[in-house]
Amino acid sequence: MEPSDKNWKRNFLLLGGIIGALIGVGGAYLMIREAEEEGGRPRIGASDGLRVGMTMMNLFRQLGKSGGGH
Repeated sequence: MEPSDKNWKRNFLLLGGIIGALIGVGGAYLMIREAEEEGGRPRIGASDGLRVGMTMMNLFRQLGKSGGGH
C-alpha cells in the first residue's frame, strides 16, 4: 500500500464526517425553528427515530452501491 492510498481514504472519511455533521446540525436547526413557530419544543418519538434510522441505512446502502467504483 502506497502512502497516497492511505491519504485519500483518510481525506474521504474526514470529508464524509464533516458533511454528516453539517447535515445533522442543519436538520436540528430546522426542527428547532419549526417547533418555535408552533410555540413549543421539538418532540422526537421512538417511531421518528426508527424511521430516520431506516432511511439513513437505505441511503448508505444506495451510496455504497453507486459509489463503489464498480
